[in-house]
Amino acid sequence: MTARRKFLVVVGVAAALSLVSVVDAKGFRRYLSLRQDVESVQARNRSLSTQNEALRKEIAALRKDPAALERAVREELGFVKPGELIFHLESP
Repeated sequence: MTARRKFLVVVGVAAALSLVSVVDAKGFRRYLSLRQDVESVQARNRSLSTQNEALRKEIAALRKDPAALERAVREELGFVKPGELIFHLESP
């Protein structure tokens, strides 16, 4: 077998394997799908990391700052000081 013929056989086999990989559901298409899933999960992780950092800051503020604690209690539990008037404005 000549060198040229060997080269053509190798190229033909590589082309056939590439075609099978693209057509096969467990091949290249699966890889692309999994890569997209990984990117989606990484984006979700970044979002959750941002939320976690905001919650850590809120926890620190609630532990150290009495005004922050009072604000949180008023917002979440609806507490009102004696003599205060609360106006609830709803957007259309």
